Amino acid sequence: MRSAKPNISLQKLVQEEVVDQHIEMDGEIESQKRRGRSNDDLISEQSGSLGCIGSVLVFLSGLFTVLLFPLTIWFCFRIVQEYERAVIFRLGRIIDRKAKGPGIFFILPCTDSIIKVDLRTVSFDIPPQEILTKDSVTVSVDGVVYFRVSDPISSVANVSNADFSTRLLAQTTLRNVLGTKNLAELLSDREGISHSMQSSLDEATDPWGIKVERVEIKDVKLPHQLQRAMAAEAEATREARAKVIAAEGEMNASRALKEAALVIGEAPAALQLRYLQTLNTISAEKNSTIIFPLPMDLISHFMKK
Repeated sequence: MRSAKPNISLQKLVQEEVVDQHIEMDGEIESQKRRGRSNDDLISEQSGSLGCIGSVLVFLSGLFTVLLFPLTIWFCFRIVQEYERAVIFRLGRIIDRKAKGPGIFFILPCTDSIIKVDLRTVSFDIPPQEILTKDSVTVSVDGVVYFRVSDPISSVANVSNADFSTRLLAQTTLRNVLGTKNLAELLSDREGISHSMQSSLDEATDPWGIKVERVEIKDVKLPHQLQRAMAAEAEATREARAKVIAAEGEMNASRALKEAALVIGEAPAALQLRYLQTLNTISAEKNSTIIFPLPMDLISHFMKK
């Protein structure tokens, strides 16, 4: 009976975790469905029926086009480039859920109007922003954003100027993201900050039909006083490290000299060989220095007196 109770508790914990995971997945699916529904509702509102008057106008426009076909042919056909798409409005309403192009397509000259949307990747610089970090340090940060239009209809119907709106949103997102970071994280974790900005911008611009491909932090400008303080700190750290390395070298050299003295003490003739090697080294340098080796025994005799 005792072993059965822990098994029951473990089963309950596993069941609770599975339920939590299902709830999170359901929430994500519902959020995606809401986004899709909002876009579909907007497009359906724009692409509704034209009404009686609209149908009559479309019929008259088509009749006018057929009657004056040799002349209206120059106004009925439009060409868009490979990197462009055309959103067609008929009496102010979007006539299709999918943009036209690339290539040639047909429109009615009197009732239809088109807006061309460029699908190429666009880059722009984020102007330098004065930001107060989490540890109360004022820095100036700028960056660059790469984005493109993924849904031409949403970029035309959901926002008045997708390019300008994305630029303004990038500036505010840069301020919001860097405001939660301290100076050390800002200087060392640029890649993480770039990914965080990219995900935030991509999520915010998704209803506008904008896909943010890449965000990069270009430069972080620190105040001059802070630069001098950081330089002094780094210099002091390097000097302390150099002193430690020099002390370790002296210690190793002392040990090596001690071992050499023990070896020479065991063989007195080795000291005379060392004298000769030193004289050979000095004479090879073409100098006028003359050295007379003096035995240490004589000096020790005079020192005793």
